[in-house]
Amino acid sequence: METAPAARPRLYLTTETSAPSSMLEGTRVIGIATDKVREAMQRAGIDYTIELLPWKRAYLAAQQRSDACVYSTSRTPEREALFKWVGPTDTGHWVMMARADSKLKLRSLEDARGLRIGTYNGDARDAYLRARGFRVDAANEDLANAGKLLLDRIDLWAASLRSGSTILTRYGYDKKIVPLLVFNRIELYLACNPGVPDAVVARLNAAFEAIARDGTGRRIERSYENWGQPLRQH
Repeated sequence: METAPAARPRLYLTTETSAPSSMLEGTRVIGIATDKVREAMQRAGIDYTIELLPWKRAYLAAQQRSDACVYSTSRTPEREALFKWVGPTDTGHWVMMARADSKLKLRSLEDARGLRIGTYNGDARDAYLRARGFRVDAANEDLANAGKLLLDRIDLWAASLRSGSTILTRYGYDKKIVPLLVFNRIELYLACNPGVPDAVVARLNAAFEAIARDGTGRRIERSYENWGQPLRQH
């Protein structure tokens, strides 16, 4: 009697709107990290669905569902034991941003102590600053901090920007908001629930290594270099 072929693994992937890493184009989720994740899934022979959610819901799903992974997740010591890690999908910098007309100067993170710092609810930057006793004001959407900064409701915005990000340009903030200090460099990952089998995680990590080695990752990054440039009026 013939045995049925083993079913392909299937994962439920969640992410947030965070251009150019992950964003909607029509009904399809695209972006640098998204395209790398899709490529890795294809190479590893894993079926998947991707759902775009608010960050806290996306992160919670990966904690609660044994078949779920969330990206792009900052890999911090506090989170290390919570997930099985696949990637990295990208690297990023945690940057203190201020209004362009601000007189603030930061030589180190300590210089920001006592100032009102805008963070993103449930994000690693928020947890990092809270744990160190900084004065944070969390928003439900990260980009809302840009508006809060311009309205003088916060003094600084603890943003996370990937190298070459055009997000500020896309939303017209590039002349109004400026970086003052890079206070951390982090790697971002696909963070999987501990219930995801080790063999699946190993296949995905091998796929990510191959994507980095054969130039596919860089090609994906280049394909988004002009994404987010202001639309020209004709």
